[in-house]
This record gives sequence, structure tokens and C-alpha cells, in this order.
Amino acid sequence: MAEKARELILALAEGKSLSTAEYLRIITEADDQDRKLARNLANRARIAQFGEGIYIRGLVEFTNVCKNDCLYCGIRKSNQEVVRYRLTQSQILECLEQGYAAGFRTLVLQGGEDGFFTDDRMCEIVTAIKQCHPDVAVTLSLGERSYDSYRRLRKAGADRYLLRHETATEWHYAKLHPPAQRLETRLECLNHLKALGYQVGCGMMVGSPFQTPECLAADLSFIQEFKPQMVGLGPFIPHHATPFAKEPAGSVETTLLLLALVRLMLPSVLLPATTALATLHPQGRLLGILSGANVIMPNLSPVSQRDNYTLYDNKANTGAEAAEGLAALSRDLETIHCHIVIGRGDAPNQLISN
Repeated sequence: MAEKARELILALAEGKSLSTAEYLRIITEADDQDRKLARNLANRARIAQFGEGIYIRGLVEFTNVCKNDCLYCGIRKSNQEVVRYRLTQSQILECLEQGYAAGFRTLVLQGGEDGFFTDDRMCEIVTAIKQCHPDVAVTLSLGERSYDSYRRLRKAGADRYLLRHETATEWHYAKLHPPAQRLETRLECLNHLKALGYQVGCGMMVGSPFQTPECLAADLSFIQEFKPQMVGLGPFIPHHATPFAKEPAGSVETTLLLLALVRLMLPSVLLPATTALATLHPQGRLLGILSGANVIMPNLSPVSQRDNYTLYDNKANTGAEAAEGLAALSRDLETIHCHIVIGRGDAPNQLISN
């Protein structure tokens, strides 16, 4: 093993905060045995915090209309190939009812930054969900909005908010987005969400174009300092109708290492094994869990629209990746001695007060 990398992984597992330079050493110097050690320690940390239960979140991709033109994203404004859609409130509530009957107690509403879904409309949707099922945690992933917008949504009953920071490195952020989008704005939104009492999730793509090991080390330092309740990270996968169409996909191995480091850094964090990971590797979900992940987000969206929410090519949205495939997912989890947990799945010692 690379001795220094191994020492740093063990220090992280013992609760020590690492510097950006130390994270960089792990990323650049860890060999196969070091990475295996990190994954095993992270898996133990997951079990110590959560047992063998894996939380499920019902994902509803309710609009693929977006005002933004992020260079990596398949639903970017400039992509004329996309068949655009918006779910109605009644369609969203129908997804909720189907998910609730299947055992989901967290609903994740994810969409592009679609101006049609004003604060009034979104508050009405969140309120309706809470009226139908007060025990359901509502997670929103709607991108950048104003402080007042986040405040209104929180007051309406939203519990959690997912907003990937994408990269903590300013020049890298500029490489992934048009000039109108700024890292400063993204970080300000995350701070607003935290101040309003949301359970907040940040995160990034692993292997995105122009990303360097230094970028990933800076991301880990940002996560360590920000202390989110959730972290969403998965490998970059290109979409054929974007400027990054010919860029290589991110590394599954590096993604698993970063999942492990985040679990060791924040033992009680809610950490999904992402669809992107499952898209690149047939056992991606299970490998993610064995590297410290403890959340899976099966797709509750109407089957007729799933192929239109194409953030990247070949996105997995059927079988064990879909809500209707819970039985298959349960069987998969049994192979690694895990099981689905029915419940909201709040992080220990970070319970949300509604």
C-alpha cells in the first residue's frame, strides 16, 4: 500500500478532518489496497450508523424544461432533440399515491429550472402532498431560486433540498456552465437553504470534463466544511447532444473511493448510490452501498416520460432502478445482506422538525 494514503484514510476513519492537500494525496496516491481499505471502512461506518437498512426515495422527474444551458446536461435549453414535458399536479399526486402504496415515505421532486413552476405552483404542490400524506418527507431538487422562494417552499412543507454544488473550483465551474451561471450564486443558494432549516444535499460529478484531482480534493474539503446532511455524487456520463458528447465517462473506481471518503468524513450523511453509477456498471448500486452509500432513489415518474428526462445517454430507469422493480431491488440487496427500510430515513441526530 501507499503508506501515506493509508495513514490518511485511517485518520479520516478515526474522525480526523483532513486538509485539501491530504485529500489530494489519497486521490492521487492510493493504490488498489488503499481503495479497498477505504471502501471496507466506509461500509463498516454505514452499518454502525444505519445497520443493514437501505433507505428508498421515490424520484419524480416532473419537468424536463430548463432555462439553463449547462454544457454537460442533456436537457439543456439548447438541445432541440428533447421532447419537453411537464407533469400536472394531479399526475405528481398520482405518482405519490403509487409510491406510498409501495412503501415510499420520501418523495423527491426533481426538474429543470422551469419558470412555469412558480413559487405559487410549487407551494400548492408541496402543500397538497403534505395534506395527502403528512408522514411523507418532501425533497425538492429545483436548482437555483431566491431566498424568498426557498423560504416559501419550506413554509409550505418542503423538508429537504438537493442542489449539487457541481465543483468547488471557480475556473472549473466556468468550464461546465455558460457565463451567466456562477459558482458564487450556487454556494449562496446552498447557504440560504441551510439557514432556512432544510436538510441540504450538495455533490458533484466524478470525471466531469476538465476536472483535475485538485478539483476533487477541493470538493471534499468543501463538503467537509459545509457539513451537508446529504451528498449526491456519481460518475459523469456524456450526452450525445451536448458539447461534451465525445468526452469519456467518469471512473466507477474513483466514484466508489469518493463515496467511501465522504462516508468516513460524515458518518451520518445520507449518501445515495446513484443511477449514474448503476448505468455505468451492472452492479453499480450494490458496489455503491458496499462503499458506504445508504440511499437508493428508484424512479416513480410515469413510464411514458422517463426516456425524455435524459440528463445523459443510456440512463437506467427500469428494472431495479424503477419503483415498480422494488422486488428485484430487494433481492439484489439481500445478496449483500441488506434490506429496504420503510420510512422517511432522516439522518441520525439531524431530524427535521416540520
